[in-house]
Amino acid sequence: MVPAQLLLSQAVHGRGGYDSDFSDDESGEKSDQRNKRTSNEDALLIKPFQKVKPVKVADRQIAAEEWDREEARNRRFHLIAMDAYARHKKFVNDYILYYGGKKEDFQRSGASDKTDLDVVRENCRFLWKEEDTVEMNWEKRLAKKYYDKLFKEYCIADLSRYKENKFGFRWRHEKEVVSGKGQFSCGNKHCDEKEGLKSWEVNFGYIEYGEKRNALVKLRLCPQKKKKINFHHRRREVKPKKKKKRTEQNSGGAKSKKSKKKKKEKHRSKGGGQK
Repeated sequence: MVPAQLLLSQAVHGRGGYDSDFSDDESGEKSDQRNKRTSNEDALLIKPFQKVKPVKVADRQIAAEEWDREEARNRRFHLIAMDAYARHKKFVNDYILYYGGKKEDFQRSGASDKTDLDVVRENCRFLWKEEDTVEMNWEKRLAKKYYDKLFKEYCIADLSRYKENKFGFRWRHEKEVVSGKGQFSCGNKHCDEKEGLKSWEVNFGYIEYGEKRNALVKLRLCPQKKKKINFHHRRREVKPKKKKKRTEQNSGGAKSKKSKKKKKEKHRSKGGGQK
């Protein structure tokens, strides 16, 4: 029973199936017709001024230009990714590679290099006036900013050339003010004596940028350095005036009180005589 049923099912499927002997030919004819239609439609869509795409292999010149463009894009991308120093180094190495030379020829000379301290030394002034702040570049602004941070009550002196009547003075900076240099210790550059200090006023005459100027400065010096500052002529000693003022005020007040008492007594005596 089983083989008979299998044969019957195969016969039914063979007769009533979807397969046919002419299916390939029909599909082949239909596909050709479709290809012809699409080609005709494409030909109609082509515009008269439209350039025909090259179907053949590209020419050597076109290929070389396209290669150069691609290489330029890659090179530009790598250069943009570099920092300024790496880019400069690459250019120098490429120049030496293609044109020859030595790396020593490209070394930068540091003869004209300046630090902030060099700029301040070149543009510093002992005293800044309104005339000096008219035309200010960045170098002068830096020097003026340093000058504003200095303390201008007492000076630090260089008395090494006192026999020639030549002295050097400068203002104190923050560290010297904190340590007491120039006020609670001797104001000479190479002296740290703290006993017997006295204040002196010195008329400091100096030449700055071809202009002669004067400034009255104050110093605190020990007895040994006092002789050096007064070697050629006597300087003016600055003495404290606060105590004198107080004593004068006290004495003046006592005298005024006494005079008031005398006036009152005289007035009383005159009044008593009249009675």
